[in-house]
Amino acid sequence: MTVGEWLHTRMPRPPLELAARLDAVIGEGLNAPASSTPDVLLSNGERLVAELLGSNSTSRESALDLLAADALVTYAFEAEAHSPTMIEARAASAMMRISSIDVGRA
Repeated sequence: MTVGEWLHTRMPRPPLELAARLDAVIGEGLNAPASSTPDVLLSNGERLVAELLGSNSTSRESALDLLAADALVTYAFEAEAHSPTMIEARAASAMMRISSIDVGRA
């Protein structure tokens, strides 16, 4: 199973436009092994947040990308749910990485 296959089995399914945006953001990461799903989704969510903040794209026109970033992080934690002992460490790491995004360098 790949990251893309895992993502495409989520229920309820996201709206088509959001699903397409998730696929576009993840890109080649969709072909990574499913065991790397939390890392692939979280890193792409982090990258998208950095891009949005770096371009000051937080208006209504950026709603799809803001939803995509949220969905990527949410799905990353859903994928990690099979390993409850890792969730706390991943949450701490994610909070540190996302909160430390340097808007000037994004």
